[in-house]
Amino acid sequence: MLYKDLTVSPEILQAVERMGFVEMTEIQEKAIPVMMAGKDVIAKAPTGTGKTCAFGIPVIEQLDKEAAWPQTVILAPTRELAQQIAGDLRDLTHFMPAVRTACVYGGANMQKQIDQLKKGCQIVVATPGRLMDHVRHRTIDISHVTTVVLDEADEMLNMGFYKDVRHIIDLMKARKSLSMFSATISREVMDIGWLYQKDPAEISVQPVLESMPKITQYKLKTTGRDKLADVAQIILSGGYGRVMVFCNTKFTTATLCNQLARLNFQVDCLHGDLSQAERNKIMGTFREGKLHVLVATDVAARGIDVEDVDAVINYDVPDSNEYYTHRIGRTGRAKREGVSYLLYTPEEEKRVGELLRLTRNEAIPVHFDFNHEKLVVEQVEKKDKFNIKAYF
Repeated sequence: MLYKDLTVSPEILQAVERMGFVEMTEIQEKAIPVMMAGKDVIAKAPTGTGKTCAFGIPVIEQLDKEAAWPQTVILAPTRELAQQIAGDLRDLTHFMPAVRTACVYGGANMQKQIDQLKKGCQIVVATPGRLMDHVRHRTIDISHVTTVVLDEADEMLNMGFYKDVRHIIDLMKARKSLSMFSATISREVMDIGWLYQKDPAEISVQPVLESMPKITQYKLKTTGRDKLADVAQIILSGGYGRVMVFCNTKFTTATLCNQLARLNFQVDCLHGDLSQAERNKIMGTFREGKLHVLVATDVAARGIDVEDVDAVINYDVPDSNEYYTHRIGRTGRAKREGVSYLLYTPEEEKRVGELLRLTRNEAIPVHFDFNHEKLVVEQVEKKDKFNIKAYF
């Protein structure tokens, strides 16, 4: 279905055209008419299927454009995703100067957000914790909110926001609709649905084959002592210009970053203790190509859109199976091919096998030939299937 065939305001159609969209994705085609009709939605859809437009267009269409108070709240699990959603909504309302979107999230200056809210807005995009802060300080009035959207609902509820989300929804006495978009329908997502949704339309979307990331996955058995050398060799032997390395803790992230810097890599790290200004500066440098290696905790695994990451290295085996999918999904974007590496110790071998099985991924075992400074594939018969690069 083409956007031009959608019964929406001319300003939306102009904005969509300006954004370069012509044809709707499956989730947009299924969700937009249902939400426009005022129904609740519970949608299972993977990242990268166009969810923001799927809920953003109905949300904007149903606003009272002249009333400058919050009418829609969109909750997201991370500040990066909240910023991304807010940016997309501002693009969609480019030709609607009366419509304003406020974005509030932790780690940023509270007073600046208060000033933003005082100017008036119809849409609030927020992380649950910071929205609760504003509610407690009475710097936001959500009593007129009629529409609530939970994006990445599974991740948000899994991160410990279940009680906050329920409390926020309970405060919205004027609420007419609640929609949830989620990669998986977890127990917590189902609970919120049972508690707050009225006869929701259930939508399920599979990844579009041609838009699925093309990622060649490798796994490398190592030891704690050899991990640093392995990471350095992977980057050097692959000739990668832009690499993301994921660790499980802030301490490991900072330590590895310092070790790579001493080896003369252009590297910086991203974790939850950094201020928002510091995080934005680091991400800007990484996007511009001035930074070749970004070491990060899983706080950077969602909501960060850098299209040309050459490789992802899992320095630590992720604590959550789902994190593995989100980590490697940072590469192979925009129809490019990507490469991911999973480092693990002999003690973690069983855990890695389970992780790959449950996430329906396959990784090719490799080891280093230090004499020739290259990776060697241990199962050559899988070469064609997994599109192994020439330097192997």
